[in-house]
Amino acid sequence: MSAFRADVLTLFPEMFPGTLGLSLAGEALKLGTWSLHTHDIRDHGLGKHRAVDDTPAGGGAGMVIRADVLAASIDSFVDAHDPRPRLLMSPRGKPLTQEMVREFSSGEGVIIICGRFEGVDERVIEARNLQEVSIGDYILSGGEPAALVLLDAIVRLLPGVMGKTESGEEESFENGLLEYPHYTRPREWEGRSIPEILLSGDHKKIAEWRRAESERITTLRRPDLIKKRS
Repeated sequence: MSAFRADVLTLFPEMFPGTLGLSLAGEALKLGTWSLHTHDIRDHGLGKHRAVDDTPAGGGAGMVIRADVLAASIDSFVDAHDPRPRLLMSPRGKPLTQEMVREFSSGEGVIIICGRFEGVDERVIEARNLQEVSIGDYILSGGEPAALVLLDAIVRLLPGVMGKTESGEEESFENGLLEYPHYTRPREWEGRSIPEILLSGDHKKIAEWRRAESERITTLRRPDLIKKRS
């Protein structure tokens, strides 16, 4: 099986690998479990100054990335038979979920486009079948930080990256609930103790406690997830 390949189109290729060059993702990158390739959109810019944007049709503030420039950048390395999803990081995109991350991690890789300015010409989104993805209801200066988040979430699920499969299976969102509380040594700290049930050795009761805690925390913090399960 070939390594998972990530291609990132950006105006700031120097932002990569960034945090992806460290810890689990960085080690997997060195080992060849996955590969990262950046493409400077400005390489396909127009004129002496390699312009990539223009004023919005109909007026308004800011600038918009041109369809012809972005399409040329995509077409320079992607052919019609490439099965990988083409993801545009955008605040108006579909909210990223763990289910989506698992789906992306099970494929051959991803193509990620990092937006900037006011956005991207709608025509290139339609013509190149770009799937808009959002990492939250807030605005960033560009899609690069969002791309780093997305890739971090994907890479840790690639085979062999995490030490134990259970590490991924028991985390928040994997079963529709937030994760239960964790404890470790020392047994007593600043007058606070590890719950006795976790020290009992009774694995059935521990599992029941963890499940109950997951449900309690999810009900308090994310009632929308509880509603989705009912």
